[in-house]
Amino acid sequence: MKNKWNILWGIVLIVIGIIWGINSLGIAYINIFFKGWWTLFIIVPSIIGIVKNAREFSNYVWLLLGVVLLLCARGIIYFDIIMKLLLPSILVIVGISFIFKNVTSGRINKKIKDIDTNGMEIYVASFSENKVKLRGDEFKNTSLDSTFGNIKFDISECDINEDKIIKASAIFAGVEIIVPSNVNVKIKATNIFGGTSNKVKEKNTDAKYTIYIESFAMFGGVNIR
Repeated sequence: MKNKWNILWGIVLIVIGIIWGINSLGIAYINIFFKGWWTLFIIVPSIIGIVKNAREFSNYVWLLLGVVLLLCARGIIYFDIIMKLLLPSILVIVGISFIFKNVTSGRINKKIKDIDTNGMEIYVASFSENKVKLRGDEFKNTSLDSTFGNIKFDISECDINEDKIIKASAIFAGVEIIVPSNVNVKIKATNIFGGTSNKVKEKNTDAKYTIYIESFAMFGGVNIR
């Protein structure tokens, strides 16, 4: 599926580049750059994100933002009104997100609280990159904190003999978590203009243990695979 989306985006960019070049050379004039055309770079990825994961709240936020900006660019609504309502709208959206996550993640919250997090391993990336590869029984309950940086946390070769927890925070940053194939993954995610992506098999009937991931993404992303 990912390859199909990459191919689609590649075709779109190639077509835009060719049309732009034709216009620049004066061979023809094809007007694809209507007022507010740049908002499509917000709207289209948001729609794709909704199709891929309809439960990801941040995709709807970005889609709403893209549509509002398009309406402003077209002169249908006034930008100064949007600016006055921007901060209140963000607060309302964030509040709804917190309530929604709290209601839908009750069981996961309880399990996370039951796991002993004393002595957690901590990995940090601040304006930098941190690559961590663990094997065998090296993996313990872990905190991953990335700010304007990137963390790659690979535990695919670790032996999991009990439920574990990973707390991942990505602020203007990225966190990538690679888990073993013989575990289940359950996520409690809080996304503020960011996203949490889980590419692990939704239900592994052969798995005895679960890795619980508590994710916070603000203008960043946490990816699990």
